[in-house]
Amino acid sequence: MILAGYGLAGEFFHAPFIAAEPGLELTTVVTRDPDRAARARAAHPGVRIAADAQAAMPGHDLLVVAAANRAHHPLAAAGLGAGLHVVVDKPLAVTAAEAAELQELARWRERLLIPFHNRRWDAEFLTLRRLLGDGTLGDPVRIESRFCRWRPDPRPASWRESADPADGGGLLLDLGSHLVDQCVALLGAPMSVYAEVDRRRPGAGPDDDVFIALGHHGGVRAHLWASAFAADAGPRLRVLGTRAAYVNPFLDGQEDALRAGARPGDGAPWGVEPESRWGEVVAGDARTPVPSEPGAWPAFYAGVAAAVRDGAPPPVDAADAVTVLRVLEAARTSAAQSAIVRL
Repeated sequence: MILAGYGLAGEFFHAPFIAAEPGLELTTVVTRDPDRAARARAAHPGVRIAADAQAAMPGHDLLVVAAANRAHHPLAAAGLGAGLHVVVDKPLAVTAAEAAELQELARWRERLLIPFHNRRWDAEFLTLRRLLGDGTLGDPVRIESRFCRWRPDPRPASWRESADPADGGGLLLDLGSHLVDQCVALLGAPMSVYAEVDRRRPGAGPDDDVFIALGHHGGVRAHLWASAFAADAGPRLRVLGTRAAYVNPFLDGQEDALRAGARPGDGAPWGVEPESRWGEVVAGDARTPVPSEPGAWPAFYAGVAAAVRDGAPPPVDAADAVTVLRVLEAARTSAAQSAIVRL
């Protein structure tokens, strides 16, 4: 298989899990950066380095697109056109129209198009699904979900801070994709969207401070925050149910573990959250610590292998990624008009 891109996403969020999955073999990494090429060779001995993804496609059956957002659509389209199955880092494309075009191309070519929404396997989100599934919380009423950080100085050289819409920068497409996808996975497509999309830091690209309110079937409300300008992050999850609430202040630790050098399959338990980072089930004055489900990002590529090799359902449906982008576009419209957008 080919991994196109060896920046943050390729090096930390894709390559380690591809390497740990016995049903997949990473044979080619596409990068023009000599330092990244050297790191790829050191981490994955025997891997081939290529400068052009399309030229490297013959002889492969799976392409992983982990390049900058503006490259997602053209690289994925090229891979599908060449007869490869394709995994694409979030967002699936810069626009919902491009994402829907890729979905149709995959259907026509009879190839898999699998969006990389890995945070469906975050520890706190898996724990929430367990508590809803076993009835501990009752029926969900309100979901509050945050990916908030304190990064007051933007990185103007990064495409993520680019104001050019074609680059797909900003937090709405970045962390907003994760927040909305978790709601889509849990509750289905929303019926209404209200949003506030702001730029708090000069030079920070199109947006760096986002609030989205979603109205779902059955009256469930989701309030979502993504910010690079939050000196206080707030609780990662606060979910109110008809019987109890689940509150967890802590973001899943898999990213921090990867950045610190840990890798799945290195002998240590993967994704296990210490008791100090567990959430609580709350009912009035009663607060009960709840063991977190282990974070399970390796499950994504295990699902990819099963889908490609055995015909199993893909771990994430491309239709969900199209829905996510439609919601994010509705959020941008809502913010511009200060109005609720009906879907």
